[in-house]
Amino acid sequence: MAELNVDLVAADRKVWSGAAREVSAPSADGQIGILAGHTPLLAVLRPGTIKVSTAPREVAVEVQVDGGFLSVDDDVVTIVVDSITEVSGRESTLA
Repeated sequence: MAELNVDLVAADRKVWSGAAREVSAPSADGQIGILAGHTPLLAVLRPGTIKVSTAPREVAVEVQVDGGFLSVDDDVVTIVVDSITEVSGRESTLA
């Protein structure tokens, strides 16, 4: 299955980077789900939870954010947030 390349960054640091199967984020227009092959997108984020899944039912990163933006282009997802709080994480790459 095709993968997404995800970069999750806060204003002061890179939080998580890696390959993922799915990204879920709270956009200003409602919850958005991103899978490989998604059309190009630029969305403003509202406060809520971002989840990055690396396999079905396997959440690598789950964080609370206060806002920011998300961009998708050619299976590259870049998420830039104002502030971030870790909810859970299977990988120890959160800084």
